[in-house]
Amino acid sequence: MEMRSALGRVRGLGSTNDGVGHWWLQRITGIALVPLMIWFVFSAVNLAGADLAGFKTWVGTHGNPVLLTLLIFTMFHHGQLGLQVVIEDYVSCERAKLTLLVATKFIAIIFGGYSIFAVMRLTFGG
Repeated sequence: MEMRSALGRVRGLGSTNDGVGHWWLQRITGIALVPLMIWFVFSAVNLAGADLAGFKTWVGTHGNPVLLTLLIFTMFHHGQLGLQVVIEDYVSCERAKLTLLVATKFIAIIFGGYSIFAVMRLTFGG
């Protein structure tokens, strides 16, 4: 027995089963941010008072560029997922909703990409 009306079946409206995947991805990125943020805060405290040369050396050593890249990617992706939920839940105008969703994704990609580029530039020089 199907719960949708005949009109809903014709229009194709109803659940797309996308919510569970979105929910899990938001939880996984949130859990991944915990150890990454602990590492970053610990590192930032140890870098207090360092000059630019010391910071560049820190960025380019050990696994720091990889961890910084993971932190940036996870942070922007998690933020974009959270804003997507807020926009979908609280913006009623479809045109404004679509505009905000596209803008949010675009801003997250641009800022995240630029931040990762900055880490790579600090790592490899230039």
